Amino acid sequence: MLKINSEIEELEKEILEKKQLLKKLKKAAPYIPVKNYEFIKSDGQSTSLLELFGDRNELIVVQNMGKSCSYCTMWADGFSGVYEYLVHKAPFVLATPDSPEVQASFAKERNWPFPMVSTIKNRFKKDMGFEKDDYQYPGVSTFKKEDDGSIYLVANDFFGPGDDYSSPWHFFDLLDSGVKGFNPNAVKKR
Repeated sequence: MLKINSEIEELEKEILEKKQLLKKLKKAAPYIPVKNYEFIKSDGQSTSLLELFGDRNELIVVQNMGKSCSYCTMWADGFSGVYEYLVHKAPFVLATPDSPEVQASFAKERNWPFPMVSTIKNRFKKDMGFEKDDYQYPGVSTFKKEDDGSIYLVANDFFGPGDDYSSPWHFFDLLDSGVKGFNPNAVKKR
């Protein structure tokens, strides 16, 4: 029993060190200039990537696959609980391929506090690397705005079971049954 606990501790330490190295490498990667994309907000009004920054110089955009993806819904439900912490640091926006009407209705049903934009009329997801061969992938993009209005992609990361952006997976990992039998489609919001 002690040997396995020691192995667990050593592996956890190694994972933490690798995560620190990954964070350092991502910070060292060059920023990529991006254009000022146009979006439609869930209230039907037009907005731009630049406007999403507000008076701040950093922005977090979640690349959500929309209402049809129960996994993306689970991630977004989790962001509701930490939204106020996130926007204290930078504006936080959820981008989906859904129409503004679908977004507004779904956000109200789920009690999502964050703003949403529709990407149905632009190449934003494709250009950011979250749409390939007509399939969309979930994840997050972070951006930086310079004083002259130029916008840069700072980093992208993809979402998937077991990632660091959705806490239920980590709790499930500690159960004897793990993720076996879990299906987010079966979960109804209370």
